[in-house]
Amino acid sequence: MKPRISLITLGVEHLEQSVAFYRDGLGWETDGIVGREFEHGAVAFFDMEGGLRLALWPRASLAHDTGAPQGSLNSTEFSLAHNVAAKEEVDAVMAQARRAGARIVKPAADTFYGGYAGYFADPDGHLWEVAFNPQMPPPA
Repeated sequence: MKPRISLITLGVEHLEQSVAFYRDGLGWETDGIVGREFEHGAVAFFDMEGGLRLALWPRASLAHDTGAPQGSLNSTEFSLAHNVAAKEEVDAVMAQARRAGARIVKPAADTFYGGYAGYFADPDGHLWEVAFNPQMPPPA
């Protein structure tokens, strides 16, 4: 297996609400919800930079597909990160996320590694870190 991720799927409780958060609130492009004609098939995809795709899929459908029991959501199991090129961009993205309906988990502040970062949770509690890290700038 090569060290590559091509798709990240987030299990969500309310697909339409989650699509609206990412599409309308954060401004990400999507063709909307597809696969409604299939039982457990409704899903939305977002193209991201670098060829990565983000999928939003109902938690019940993900549990059905995997055969794993649907457990309770635990926000600290993992987080996603969005690195930016400047401290001011962290504040701008955090404000945009708040306007979109995100819950600010940790307001942006200086970090121990010389950067600046904060965390927000999407409508389903998935954690996103927004960070300026001078040692790890985003691709140009």
